[in-house]
Amino acid sequence: MADTFTIEIATPERLLSREQATEAQIPAKDGYIGVLPDHAALLSSLGVGVLSYITPTNETHTMAVRGGFLEILNNCVRVLTDVAERSSEVDVAKAEQDLKVAQAAVVNPAAGIDIAQALIEMQHAQARIDAAQKG
Repeated sequence: MADTFTIEIATPERLLSREQATEAQIPAKDGYIGVLPDHAALLSSLGVGVLSYITPTNETHTMAVRGGFLEILNNCVRVLTDVAERSSEVDVAKAEQDLKVAQAAVVNPAAGIDIAQALIEMQHAQARIDAAQKG
């Protein structure tokens, strides 16, 4: 039984992380998935939320992610996400403003505003705020 697994997190623009981890919490489309070493093979869509993982030196890394795919195979976790921000990169003031704008769009939908998209924007802004607070 392995003590760690490799976690790789990438967006179309960059590789955010490739390192060893002892555990991870990843937002899948229908809820969070907890990952430990020797996890069963899995392929899933990503949702919107806060991804976190712990390294063997007990450091916790946190980031906000939005959409994409998750693959777990042979002690390697690959997260291919559309959008990701490390907790240290989040502009909290901007995220709070984005949250207010999205909330206003849901409460008072204007012509041409997609409510489903506004809800996703709300989730993403809240995930960015949460990641910054946890990081």
